[in-house]
Amino acid sequence: MRIVVQKYGGSSVADTERIRNVAERIKRKAEAGYKVVVVVSAMGKTTDNLLSLAKSLSVSPNPREMDMLLSTGEQISIALLSIALEEIGMRAKSFNAFQLNIKTTDQHTKARIKDIDDDMILNTLKDHDVIIVAGFQGIDESHDLTTLGRGGSDTTAVALAAKLGCLCEIYSDVDGIYTCDPKIYPAAKKVMYVTYDDMLELASLGAKVLHSRAVEIAKKYDVKVYCASSFTDTEGTYVINKLPEWLEEPVVTGATIENGQTKITISDLPDDDETISKIFNKLSGMGINVDMISFFSDGKKTHLSFTIVEDHKDSIIKSLEEILGDDVLISNDGQYSKISIVGVGMRSSTGVAAKFFSLLSKSGVKPVLVTTSEIKISCLVKPEKSQEILRTMAKEFDL
Repeated sequence: MRIVVQKYGGSSVADTERIRNVAERIKRKAEAGYKVVVVVSAMGKTTDNLLSLAKSLSVSPNPREMDMLLSTGEQISIALLSIALEEIGMRAKSFNAFQLNIKTTDQHTKARIKDIDDDMILNTLKDHDVIIVAGFQGIDESHDLTTLGRGGSDTTAVALAAKLGCLCEIYSDVDGIYTCDPKIYPAAKKVMYVTYDDMLELASLGAKVLHSRAVEIAKKYDVKVYCASSFTDTEGTYVINKLPEWLEEPVVTGATIENGQTKITISDLPDDDETISKIFNKLSGMGINVDMISFFSDGKKTHLSFTIVEDHKDSIIKSLEEILGDDVLISNDGQYSKISIVGVGMRSSTGVAAKFFSLLSKSGVKPVLVTTSEIKISCLVKPEKSQEILRTMAKEFDL
């Protein structure tokens, strides 16, 4: 049995005309000899609209009830797509997460997939051409519905492909993966192949074609992922373990902007490890993802800065004040943007960092925070110059 997993994003199923278009694409794949497992997102802005409804009733809705609410969006999509497929002669059947026993952790609104029972899928495919699965959702040990958070449908699709041992095709309104955002730098190049490592960094740094959690699963289980547009037949991009031998490895694969970074600074901390540990344990307990971190010690006091992307700065500051007392100064100084360049070729190339910081200097920009790895350089800058810097980086690094 030849199986392929296809995922269609919200823009691809935004209305009935687009749903018919997706149905025709799926039919062509089935006629080519494949059994197709399809994962779909909620239609268009459905999830945003549901969020707005909940927020109109409560400032802080119960997470379990939010999962009950948000999971309805995908149920609409899978049923409509199944109806459209049957109308054009395909044997199709739709499933919610609980019907396929997609097991997750019990962290409502940000659960992680633990396992998928593929028996129902394989048995159903014996007498059906297509199975349509609600993305973004699962069930926990208590049989409560959960949702997977941002990029959850990508995660569902890649997890299914990993379980079934097949290719995963991700379709959206973008025809592949670009070296940087074409809306900011129109001359950006589309790449035919990108490694898991590069894609993992790009996705975690703001590239929106594929979510980082999906790439993590793809890398762990060696799932080949194909990203393309559902609106054209233009060839897309393959995300793979290793670039083909005939393809020269670029030094820098891509550049990104991640906006909405909040920098929090804590001054005059005691110069001891216990206090620092207390801070990060508190943030972890609140479910806060800390990004860039900087320490400075003058031998007597420690000064700590870190960034977060969640809009919880007021509650974070209040919680830290409760555990640290009045002897320290906690502040945030507005929003920033994070500029990053990524490339596995940086491991074996010299001079990339020198060029990166030279370009910042020529642009009259002083980085606020910097983080690096062997395949990434990121810096925090004021947002008003971020797009100009990205264009400069893209041009100078031949992106």
